[in-house]
Amino acid sequence: QVQLVESGGGLVQPGGSLRLSCAASGTFRVINAMGWYRQAPGKQRELVAGRTGGGPTNYADSVKGRFTISNAKNTVYLQMSDLKPEDTAVYYCNAAFVSTEYTSLEVWGQGTLVTVSS
Repeated sequence: QVQLVESGGGLVQPGGSLRLSCAASGTFRVINAMGWYRQAPGKQRELVAGRTGGGPTNYADSVKGRFTISNAKNTVYLQMSDLKPEDTAVYYCNAAFVSTEYTSLEVWGQGTLVTVSS
């Protein structure tokens, strides 16, 4: 199975930047996609940025031009710039992978809190 460990959240002032990291570990055949979601208080979880393999990246309209997702081996990053108070949320990493039994599965990280406030 796959475990995801996130890091990089915290408190930042409006206009500031943060970089989130999510590292995947465990036993699996391949990770097909990794992405970032977020959930603000009282709201549903939403996609922030996601990429499937070497395919195109999808961004939420609210973060286009400010957030950038990137990948290294089994790790996904989210560079967040020009942060706004409405970006305050718990950010979750998500990975879709194929297990050693050739089963397609999905796993979530534990979440990391990003607070944008002066």
